Amino acid sequence: MSGELEGRVALVTGAARGQGRSHAVYLAQAGADVIAVDIARQIETVTYPMATESDLDETERIVRSLGRRIVSVVADVRDSVEIRSAIDTAVSELGRLDIVVANAGISGYGSIEKGLSDAAWSNVVDTNLTGAWNTCAGAMPHITAGGSGGSIVLTSSVGGLRGIPNMAHYSAAKHGLIGLTRTLALEYASQSVRVNAVLPTSVRTSMIMNPVTFSLFRPDLEEPTIDDVRSAFQAAHALPVPWIEPEDVSKAVLFLASDDARYITGVALPVDAGALLK
Repeated sequence: MSGELEGRVALVTGAARGQGRSHAVYLAQAGADVIAVDIARQIETVTYPMATESDLDETERIVRSLGRRIVSVVADVRDSVEIRSAIDTAVSELGRLDIVVANAGISGYGSIEKGLSDAAWSNVVDTNLTGAWNTCAGAMPHITAGGSGGSIVLTSSVGGLRGIPNMAHYSAAKHGLIGLTRTLALEYASQSVRVNAVLPTSVRTSMIMNPVTFSLFRPDLEEPTIDDVRSAFQAAHALPVPWIEPEDVSKAVLFLASDDARYITGVALPVDAGALLK
């Protein structure tokens, strides 16, 4: 799809690494210039190492190597003033905004009986749900100002359509994103702005590939390795794979952002190896 998005500008949150970096690269390969946003620091309740400014710099380097313009910004999507200011500044430099991928998200584990703290709940919901709202609210005036429509893709999860034990905060936020997707799709259809969601299963990123997650899947082992949890992850899927790659999600994001999906809006698209069939 090289050149499919030529002349367009795409905003990606959570762009420093993982799915966000992959989305930014795929959109750039398709011809888009990129606004890359990431908090680029640790949130205190997150149990795996989060991205750094060096990671965001690497995303910028890769996009530039593809011959595309990029503005990278350190900003926290939980802060509506901060993210709107970041978007305004970047759009003023690149001149327009056509595509938004509201991808920034964090994870965590716990329950009422297993010590899910108020802070952990708030950080996940504020990042994954309110952060997506803040991103859309800051971006939409720029998209509609262009007068030619646009595409917004929100990163939900298979946890947006079913409960996940020990992840009430995560699943609640991801459910909320589907409601947000459908509502914005209705509100902005008359202006040709399409709004869709992707629903990945487990993706091979730092959010999943870490000792805390491995221990949840294999509590019988003191220090489970990736090989110890492979079969447990695969059991969640209809297709014979334990997890998917960031690029698998990026291909769906690119499709939804492109004119090939020009009449697709309000859709919650699983990229889940058949997880939701089970």
